[in-house]
Parts: sequence; structure tokens; C-alpha cells
Amino acid sequence: MLTDLEKNAIRDHYQNIAKSLPHFRPRQAQREMIAAIANAFSRTQQQQAGEDAPERNGESIVIVEGPTGVGKSLAYLLAGGIMAQTRGKILVVSSATVALQEQLVGRDLPFVVRHSGLSLSFALAKGRGRYLCPYKLYQLTQLNAQDSLQGFEPQQVFWDKKPRAEELAVLRDMADQFAARTFNGDRDTWPEQIDEGLWQRVTNDRHGCLKAGCPNRPECPFFLARETLETVNVVVANHDLLLADIGMGGGVILPSPANSFYCIDEAHHLSHKALQQFAAEHSLNQALWFLDRIGNVVDKVAGVLDKSELAVLATEAASGLQESMQEWLFHLADEPSLATQEGIEESSWLWPDGAIPSGLSILVNNTAMAARMLLKHINSMNEALAAARRDKNQDSSLLDRLCGDLGMLLARVEQVVDVWDLISTENVEGEAPLAKWITRTFKDKVDYSFNASPITSASKLASGLWRRAAGALLTSATLRSLGTFDLLLKQTGLNWLPDTAMLALDSPFHFAEQGELYIPALAASPKDAAAHTSEIVKWLPRLINENEAIGTLVLFSSRRQMQEVALKLPDSHLPLLLVQGEIPKQVLLQRHQEAIAAGKPSIIFGLDSFAEGLDLPGEMCVQVIIAKLPFAMPDNPIEKTRNQWIEARGGNPFMEITVPEASIKLIQAVGRLIRTESDYGRVTILDNRILTARYGKQLLACLPPFKRIG
Repeated sequence: MLTDLEKNAIRDHYQNIAKSLPHFRPRQAQREMIAAIANAFSRTQQQQAGEDAPERNGESIVIVEGPTGVGKSLAYLLAGGIMAQTRGKILVVSSATVALQEQLVGRDLPFVVRHSGLSLSFALAKGRGRYLCPYKLYQLTQLNAQDSLQGFEPQQVFWDKKPRAEELAVLRDMADQFAARTFNGDRDTWPEQIDEGLWQRVTNDRHGCLKAGCPNRPECPFFLARETLETVNVVVANHDLLLADIGMGGGVILPSPANSFYCIDEAHHLSHKALQQFAAEHSLNQALWFLDRIGNVVDKVAGVLDKSELAVLATEAASGLQESMQEWLFHLADEPSLATQEGIEESSWLWPDGAIPSGLSILVNNTAMAARMLLKHINSMNEALAAARRDKNQDSSLLDRLCGDLGMLLARVEQVVDVWDLISTENVEGEAPLAKWITRTFKDKVDYSFNASPITSASKLASGLWRRAAGALLTSATLRSLGTFDLLLKQTGLNWLPDTAMLALDSPFHFAEQGELYIPALAASPKDAAAHTSEIVKWLPRLINENEAIGTLVLFSSRRQMQEVALKLPDSHLPLLLVQGEIPKQVLLQRHQEAIAAGKPSIIFGLDSFAEGLDLPGEMCVQVIIAKLPFAMPDNPIEKTRNQWIEARGGNPFMEITVPEASIKLIQAVGRLIRTESDYGRVTILDNRILTARYGKQLLACLPPFKRIG
């Protein structure tokens, strides 16, 4: 439970903010959130020396839905920061978007430190792939500067083409600026766009890294950033990095879960981000390409280490995997689902219920076994190489280059093993199956990709994060669907931790006074796409006055419908129109703002991404028009497999998943209207199903209590 010291610290620092800012108004909802976080974190269980980790059932986890205007970031930074200090933990703040990360580091954390008097040090955490590897950069630039690729040849193995002069010029510029310390090695601080393929040549993964034995270790941007993380009170990360760390066992990139209080903002994205993180995929052509180069690399390593037997085993394993891949080419060429179709560049073969198709079990298991054997032998060579590097009598520069080459091979083999470990997994009765599918693409040439993914991230989140974390807050403006937290609990695995606390805060806005809701009677349903589009074209000029200097946001669920409506708008409205995707987002928003400031109307046409996180206060958004209820089509293999599984168990995926998820999206879209206590305006929904369908009343009941008109 909370100690008197903690209670007093939270009260005093919160009061400091009120005293420091003349216009600061303490909000009841914000105080409730601070109390909920502090109470949850106070229930953390300490692991005593020599004892097993305590059994956690969610007692130190709290879910808080905090509508816009509550001041969520101040609440969790203040309460979380104080509790982390008093309980000897690190506060790890994770967001789904770069924009919120930058806001936390650039604005919110400095604000809390400056006005509360709370001493907090903080740093932004990024993945290894965002940082330059000085060793690789110097190798590439110095060897090429000699106009010879002979010494460069080990790295050249992993270029699919000879580097162009302009690519080498960028690398030399980067090396010069890094040496002069005008570039710190963080990709995001390089002033120009860096080609992804080129950046991959100078960044590193955990296998290719020389670690403590690297001659450039003292100036390595990644390790310098890692050392900083070990000295701060607050680490700001993103969901992808957090989940990558959990996937590696936790405590590899970020502080260990047992030593962390997590504040997970934008938590409604977590389960979908986790599915992306826990999925696996590899290209058949790329696999054949790197397998063809394994013999060259392992022979060089064997020649230096006198490990010819290991090289033979690795080469034989690579040949076995190559044979399996060639056999897959034979089978896939005859698969009807992957047949060539006129005008279509991609097709997929989804395995129903994740079951291995009849006649392919032996090939699947042989492929998985060959991949595991190759990984075993490459690992053995890597260990031998690491032992040789510890021998000071060896040629360190040659060993370092070989270590980098072998490390890149190891990463590629691991990727293949991850895929085939999942594909070869048999379904367990009663448990959710894996989604498994093969995609055929044709651009320059035909390629196949093998894919596998869990259909739910619940079990991995429960075991890898919630049951190990010292404490956690999950928060967002929209976490409930159809009025309950049930969907979130199920998707994140928190339904298995019965002591998890939940809190839905009241909005500080007066919706009935600030906003209106209008649902006009349309002559067509979205089920008739063409007729519905015609209705939208007819209604928009009625709803939008081309002479009124206000901003209108029109949200579509379909890019095709958005483009069709844009083409059919009357000439009076076309000059006012800004369409997502036609110009960069920042340019679009700037033009919108400039038009409103100049006393002119402006209309934004946007898709799902504009329905969330878009902040257009005041006159910039006085009207939100929603073209269609935001139902997602289950068109990807993971969703299709999930829906098949729900139906097989007698469930209804539309009512269990589609409608609850649409409820969240609809609330987010409506939430673009009222962003401050002085905002006003109208939400219009051009979809009669919200009035006529049986689920419509549920969706309508979850919207803010605007004044109904019409």
C-alpha cells in the first residue's frame, strides 16, 4: 500500500505545479488517475534474494481510459516517476507513435521536472537499427578509398550489387561527419533521407556486433545510448521496441520487467503491435541467395580457425535447406491459389485453421529440421570465432571482419528458423491455431514468402510481460469498446490476471453544450457502394457551406470511395479540398491552417489514420463528417484464420470482434471534434445502419452525449 512518504510527495509535487502556473486548474479526473496509478504501483511484489519470482495476478496493473483533456501524461509521469523512485524501479514509458515519444521527451517530461520540482532524468530509447555502426562504416569507406575491393570482399558478399559512386559518397560524408562529431550516429539526426538499403550496410544487429571486442566500442552510438539508459529514472520507448525486448526475454534492450514500472500510452494499439512483432516471414529467393554464399564464408572462417569439420557440417546443412527450398518451388508452381492472374501482382495461399496441407507434412518438417541444423552449425562456428578473438595472438582485424560476416549469416538463418518453427507447429486442441500462409509476388521476377503468426498475442503478453512486470499502467483516450474493457482484456491476456484494476474517467468537456450529432436520412446503404457514394456526393454540399470560414474533416473507410467523392464534388467546393495521400500530411495540415487563418473554409478528406491522433482545435475543425461506420474487412490471413477459429467454436466474429473494434474507431473519429473546453461543432454520420441495424444502438450509446438534431 501507499506509504505516507509517497502520499505526501505526490501531493506536494502536484501542488508545486499549481503554484508554478497561474492558469493551472487541478482536474478531478487527473487526480483520480494519479491516485489509481500510485495505488497500483504500491501493490508491487518484491522478489527476495534467493526466492523465486512472486506469482503476479495483476495486482500492480491498472487500466485507465482517460478522455482528451484529462492530462494523462502529466498524471502518469508524476505518479509513475515518484513511485519508481521510492520503490527502486525504472519508469518505462511506451507509446505507439513517434509523435508522442517526441512530445514526451521534448515537452512533457521537461514540464514536469521544471514545474513540479521532481528530479527526474530521462532518455529516449531506440532499437539498434537506428544507430550507425562505426566499425562497419570505417571498413566500407576506408577499403573503398583505396580503389580496391579485395580487402572489402567479405562485406561485398552481402551486397546484391556493386555499390554506386553516389552511395560511397554518402558513406564517406557520413564517416567524415561522424569522425568530426558533427553527426552523432543516430539515423534520425542525419539531415537527409537515407536509402534503406544503404543504411542497412552501416547499421548492425546483435549477431554482427563485435560487442566489447570492437575497436570502435568507445565511440559506438548504440552502446553509448545503452549506457545512458542505465543511468536515468525514465526511459521513453515505443511499443515495437518494448515488444522486441519482451520477445528476446526482457531486459536485453530495456530494463528488465521485474525492475520496471510500465506506462503504456496509446495502449489500444498494443495487441496489434504484438502480433506484428511475434509473426515471422522470409523470402524464398533471399533464402536461396544467402544459402548460396554460406560455403564461401564458412570456408574462410574454417581456414583461419582450422575448423574444417564444422565448415563441412554447415555447408551440408545449407545444401539440405537449399534442396528443401527447391522442392518448395516445385510444389508452389502447381498450387491453384498462387496461379498467375492478369493484372494482379500478388496472390496468397492461406492454410485453413493453420493445418499443414495433406502431403506436405514431410517437406515442412524436413525444411524445419534442415534450418535448425544449419543454425546449430553456424552457432558453433560463431562460438569458435568468438574464442579465437579472445586470443590476443590472432589477427584481430581479419577475425573482426569474419565475425561481422558470420553474424549477418546467423541473423538470416535465425529468421528462417523462426518461420519454420511456427509453420511446423501442430495445432493443439482447444488452443488458438497459428495463421500460416504463402504469398507469391511478381515484380522483376517471381518470389514466394513463407509466413506464420499467432492469431492472438494474449498468451505471449501475459507470460512475457504482465506476469513479470513490477507494475503497469495501460492508458489511452479510448480503451473501452461497447462500454466495457472486455475486448482489451481479452486481446492483451489481462483477462487471465483477475486482480487487474480498471478505471474509466469522465471527460472534462460539456458535450451536450459544445457539440451536436446529426444523422440524416440517406436513400442508400453502404452495402450498395455506388449508391452510397452518390448519396455522399449529394449531401456534402448541403452540409458544408463554401462561404463559411471553418474547417471540416470528412473521414472515409475506403480510399476508393474517398477518391470517387473527391472527383464528383461540385466546382464550388473543389478549391477548398485537401485529400490525404495527394500531398504530405504536414503540408496538408499547414495549408488547412493557413486557409482558416486567412478567413477561408477548408475541407480535409482523410482515412483511418486521420481519425486518430489528429489535433485540429478551434475553427480548424468545427465539423466532422463520417462517411461510413468504420468496420474493418477481415482481409488479411491472420484475421481470416482468427474468424475461422471463432466460427468453428460456435462464435460470431462480426459481433465478437468487428463491432467492438468499430466502436473504438468510431469514438476516435468523433473525438476529432472537441479537443479543448472552448471547441464546438457538429458530427454528422452518413450511415443509416447506426439507426437501423441491431448493433447500431450499441454504437450510438457509446458516443459522447451530444445534442441530437434533425
